[in-house]
Amino acid sequence: MDGRRPLPLLVALLLLLARRSLTSPDADVLFAFKATITDNSGALRSWDQESDPCTGNATKWAGVLCDDDGSVSGLRLANMDLAGVIDIGPLAALPRLRSFSIVNNAFDGKMPEFGKLKSMKAVYLSRNKFSGELPDSAFADMGWLKKLYLSNNEFTGAIPASVAALPRLLELGLDGNGFTGPIPELRSNDLKMVNFSNNHLEGSIPASLRKMDANLFSGNEGLCGEPLQVSCSSSPPPSPPLSSSPNQTLLHVVVALTLFLAIVAVILSLRRRPSENNANPPPAVMKSKAAPTKEEAMEEGTTKSDAGSTTSKKSGKESDQGRLIFVKEGMGRFELKDLLKSSAEVLATSNFVSSYKASLPDGTAMVVKRFRNMNRVGKEDFDEHMRRLGRLSHPNLLPLVAYYYRKDEKLLVTGYAAKRSLADLLRGSESSKLDWCARLKIVKGVAKGLNYLYEELQMLSVPHGHLKSTNVLLDESFSPLLTDFALIPVTNPAHAAQFMAAFNCPEYKKQERTSKKSDVWNLGMLILEILTGKAPATEKGGADLLGLASSTPREEWASKVLDGETTAKATAAAQEEMLKLLQVGLDCCEEDVEKRCELEEALDRIEVLREEGGGAGGDPATH
Repeated sequence: MDGRRPLPLLVALLLLLARRSLTSPDADVLFAFKATITDNSGALRSWDQESDPCTGNATKWAGVLCDDDGSVSGLRLANMDLAGVIDIGPLAALPRLRSFSIVNNAFDGKMPEFGKLKSMKAVYLSRNKFSGELPDSAFADMGWLKKLYLSNNEFTGAIPASVAALPRLLELGLDGNGFTGPIPELRSNDLKMVNFSNNHLEGSIPASLRKMDANLFSGNEGLCGEPLQVSCSSSPPPSPPLSSSPNQTLLHVVVALTLFLAIVAVILSLRRRPSENNANPPPAVMKSKAAPTKEEAMEEGTTKSDAGSTTSKKSGKESDQGRLIFVKEGMGRFELKDLLKSSAEVLATSNFVSSYKASLPDGTAMVVKRFRNMNRVGKEDFDEHMRRLGRLSHPNLLPLVAYYYRKDEKLLVTGYAAKRSLADLLRGSESSKLDWCARLKIVKGVAKGLNYLYEELQMLSVPHGHLKSTNVLLDESFSPLLTDFALIPVTNPAHAAQFMAAFNCPEYKKQERTSKKSDVWNLGMLILEILTGKAPATEKGGADLLGLASSTPREEWASKVLDGETTAKATAAAQEEMLKLLQVGLDCCEEDVEKRCELEEALDRIEVLREEGGGAGGDPATH
């Protein structure tokens, strides 16, 4: 005998329990929650009882979001083919849980009791099979809730009073249900978007919502008032169709005539001021030797405007056109004259935007972007949109620092990225530095930045709108920074359709419409560009990357589709990860919008990919 004996059963059990106790209590909570879910796709098989859901802010558990301290901060379980009757109770034991999404699954029964999760900030339940009436107290005490989406379920009855009472509500989606009764007056003063369409609501639309788009109230025959242009009469029958009402038709004629006369007046006014209309060049780059001579001629006029010599006959709003408006705190302050005096370098120029690097006296480098076709909205709306963009903050977004407004052109001032654009690196002399590790890190950062825009700008039909490799900048560590995002609302529609990337999607070419999934299409094309190293067909001399990947058998992707320089330096395991990412790119480029991958699903599939051995770009999971 060597003295070794089998462990007694009790000792073995104690060791097993001790090992289990080392895992996070969040794991026990998630398994209790999972017990009520029917997983028809195996999407949650990565929820392993032998591991923690979070290691710092990283996770291997599908759909789990983590804070830096290792706490579960969100559940993103969209598009996972899940079903069942959810018991939300166990999740109350997750103190840092702030967001919950189960969009596009098959959950049914009554809505879970979210009132138990009092610290929740965002709840997304759209496109399931929840039904029944919601109690008035369904969202009571959820004072931190900012985003609530119950769209396209089978809810009935009145809109709960607790929804109307939410003090911090920013976005509310109740469309595609069977809600009845009036729309209540919503308490929140910061409301950005609501959608009550396609229900059975009736009565007058509250005054606080009358500046919203009419489509957000359509499909409710009993609703009246602005913005529907349906009169709220005392008679119970609904108003006749607009086309059958002589009074309504006359009103439309009067409105159209008024608008026509206003446009004529504006044109005549502009013709009287040719000197102002011809002042196209940007004031911020006059000193650049690379800038056209006519821009130097503009310098004197702009400086005089700043000095106030021409403002005596202008209103206060018009006088603001001669100065920079800052929207980002902590980025320093400088005046328009500082940009005028700085040396400038032309970074890029096109029919849509020209970019200049301006070096301030203190050595700080800024980028000034001159847009020629941003004349869609007035100054007040433009100011509000710029302030909204200035509030955005994410590691993978290049922050907007300041802007300059003039009626016929706009300047946006941002920070400067040391490595310039992804397009430059993919097809430049430094492309060899973009190994698999660096490319995966870039894709992950882009997807995270895009997802942040989705969450923060849900009121926009296309949150980014111009996602392409020239608008992905890289810092010294190859971390991506998205730029030129969310500009469709302030760009002339004709110029947006001509120049912006979202309008290259199949749905616009076929039906002249775009959607949030147009950004997903652009993400897919960007993934294909990163993996192949080739320029897309939208660029001069580019290739049909989608056609190349779609027509090549999967077993030949590594040799015929992927960038040869990257695969040559990669392990077999890393090449397999590349193929998985290529499939994500193809799923994002699905021609049918309904079949196209959801962004949340794409992000989940991207985040679990590994670099298998690291490389020059560092470990993507740590950024």
